[in-house]
Amino acid sequence: MNNKNESVLIIGAGLCGSLLALRLAQRGYKVAVYESRPDLRKVAISAGRSINLALSDRGLKALRLCGVEEKARKICIPMKGRLMHDALGNTFASNYSGREGEFINSISRGDLNALLLNEAEKHKNVTIHFNQKCKKVDIENNIAFFIDEETNEEFSVTFDVIFGTDGAGSVLRKSYISERKFLFSYSQNYLNHGYKELEIPGDKNRNHQISKEYLHIWPRGDFMLIALPNMDGSFTVTLFLSYDEGEFNFNNLTSEETITKFFEQEFPDALALIPNIKEEFLNNPTGPLGTVKCAPWCYKNTLLLGDAAHAIVPFYGQGMNASFEDVFVLDEILNQGFEDWNSVFKAYQKARKKDTDAIADLAIDNFYEMRDHVANPLFKEKRKIEMDLEKHFPNQYFSKYSLVTFNEHIGYEEAMKKGRAQDKALLNLIADDTVQTHENMTKEELKTILELVIDQTNEILAKDSVAGLKI
Repeated sequence: MNNKNESVLIIGAGLCGSLLALRLAQRGYKVAVYESRPDLRKVAISAGRSINLALSDRGLKALRLCGVEEKARKICIPMKGRLMHDALGNTFASNYSGREGEFINSISRGDLNALLLNEAEKHKNVTIHFNQKCKKVDIENNIAFFIDEETNEEFSVTFDVIFGTDGAGSVLRKSYISERKFLFSYSQNYLNHGYKELEIPGDKNRNHQISKEYLHIWPRGDFMLIALPNMDGSFTVTLFLSYDEGEFNFNNLTSEETITKFFEQEFPDALALIPNIKEEFLNNPTGPLGTVKCAPWCYKNTLLLGDAAHAIVPFYGQGMNASFEDVFVLDEILNQGFEDWNSVFKAYQKARKKDTDAIADLAIDNFYEMRDHVANPLFKEKRKIEMDLEKHFPNQYFSKYSLVTFNEHIGYEEAMKKGRAQDKALLNLIADDTVQTHENMTKEELKTILELVIDQTNEILAKDSVAGLKI
């Protein structure tokens, strides 16, 4: 792996591909990136994908490795928690963590992508080619076939190593399936819900009209609205709604009258903040929500990375963070002294796949939690106890959310197992009235609760370990 003269092709110049290009360039490899879309730094494009994303510790860890963390932080808006909006217009806040200084960040997909492309292009051993659509990959001979989207010219390129960072619709992954060189497992599962993005504009002074310190959620049982702040004073609003079930769904919200009725009935406070609701709803695309799992991720000198290997739904805010962490883990494997790329790729998959499977499952779980449970009294009591435990015992208790989002030193799988066991333990204690809470609980009272939760969590983990269960 010391041969830096080997040529590396990265298919896809999105967030994962551009970060991978930057890191491999820093390691001295000759890198070429081919992207099907135009250069987003020159042409406004959306591709129907979310405009802003949540950047947290796992993603920041990878940006730090590449020396661009501080530049990324300058285009972030910190969010310390969720602000719930009920149907009557009341709001209540729930911080993400009881510890000081733990928050997630709202960041523009386009701005971050542009930053990473600029940083990658600073290296003379990186070239980036836009409007070059990959059609297929000969995975036996490392040949990628492209068409120039501007001239319609077809051509092929040969590289020593090929990475597919081309997203959920990965051409490299499709080539794994079509070439039938090996046994390849693949699944793509969709929720019955889709999403549509709208906008709360800034006021006349380009200030935010609602608090920018929170991720705003309007939970309504089977559907919900969320809003993340942007640097220009606006909020990107996302509606998650069934395609065909319920009184209102994407299939029947097709007229200005039904759209207005829906928002007046379910989100009147949000409606007052979205002046162009009718035009945006009718003109903006409706996107699907799907999970991709596959195995293996590699064949010979080719590897799937990021969403190409493990696309997830957005409800834990970890899609980008998981893809960035992929680059971090791959970098660690490259430091282990393997003699060839295929050995690196196999070691990488062995180290990584269990964690990406875990975050895929957690993201589905969080969809139901955000949609159905955040306003539930039992959930609220559990969340209050967790906040108090994290505040008073910051080194002893970490909620499931904190384990996933703020503990980048443990894998997603470990975070999932411990977090689910803790949730079960704490909810059981509350439901059985073993734990009874009140305002202004003392540290000693909280310590008693902490000890009970730890004991029951360990019992649950031990039983499931003996049973060989994945919890």
